Amino acid sequence: MRLFAAVLPPEDVVHELAAEIATLKRLPGAERLRWTNRPGWHFTLAFYGEVADDLVPDLSDRLSRTAHRTAPFDLALSGGGQFGHGKALWTGAYGEVEAMRLLAERAEAAARKAGLPMGEHRRYKAHLTVARSRDSVDVRPFVDLLRGFTSRTWTVGELVLVRSNLPRSGEPGEQPRYEDVARWPLGGGS
Repeated sequence: MRLFAAVLPPEDVVHELAAEIATLKRLPGAERLRWTNRPGWHFTLAFYGEVADDLVPDLSDRLSRTAHRTAPFDLALSGGGQFGHGKALWTGAYGEVEAMRLLAERAEAAARKAGLPMGEHRRYKAHLTVARSRDSVDVRPFVDLLRGFTSRTWTVGELVLVRSNLPRSGEPGEQPRYEDVARWPLGGGS
């Protein structure tokens, strides 16, 4: 299974982001970007890649403990930026970002302890990808518009293990499908 740990924004925040994306899509050059769909709007905490079925139970146990020892925290979508000279356009996070960074580090450590090869550790940068491009695209107008965007604040109350099913049809524009494998409340709540 192709898995990652994530924080998912609530539906009303997703709706706010959708309205902002609709505005971005009206900018010149928007057609050069592949816009992610709502199911793909998440904060990836740790990407695990292909995980053998026999490792999933231990990974799940460790993520459950990670969630239990992490208190809920407040977050909002805010601002924007790019990676790779316009190859990825994203909105960021505002609020208790350090708490999310700690949760990301713990999600990565849980995978290492479960025996997953995680590669080189990189400092976590909270971002939710809204568009991609195979080529370098000048996304400065999009980033400029995103600078003024901030969603309502919500309390992050769970850690989610997500399965990513890559497109198989070969049809242009087909996007990955995501399904929740497990959810754990933060702080041991119910």
